[in-house]
Amino acid sequence: MRVGSATAPANLLRFYREGERRFGVPWNVLAAVNFVESAFGKLRSASAAGAQGPMQFMPSSWRAYGLGGNVHDPHDAILGAANYLRAAGAQRSVSRALHAYNPSRSYVDAVLRYAREIKADDDNLYDLYSWQVYVKTPSGSVRLTGPGLHSGHSPTRSNPRRS
Repeated sequence: MRVGSATAPANLLRFYREGERRFGVPWNVLAAVNFVESAFGKLRSASAAGAQGPMQFMPSSWRAYGLGGNVHDPHDAILGAANYLRAAGAQRSVSRALHAYNPSRSYVDAVLRYAREIKADDDNLYDLYSWQVYVKTPSGSVRLTGPGLHSGHSPTRSNPRRS
């Protein structure tokens, strides 16, 4: 699993608000998608299905909605996601548009739950941004992000019962 530093939260917030202005998709929904898909861009690996970038686009979807940008660039990816969600009908039903983006009820529920938390208090965006990312491995949990870790450094192992 490849990891890296996320774009500064103030810049991400600016990108989300631009997506809302241009495409009518609520900024907090874009932030929640970015969090669920890649921990705000901290997780850099492509998905098993081949989705890429901080908003996890399949290549064909990126060609259709990416506005000619770079799928790995946070600004371009957020605007591409806003474009996709608008085309999928987000102005009528955010839930349905999210289901088109990722056809999983659990995914839609998670994004909407985080979007509500972010909307309730802008500080919640910064709290989510600061979360550490762990993955389970056969030998226990591995911390991928957080204090003491930088791109290219080995992740640290934690007690699997604490994850």
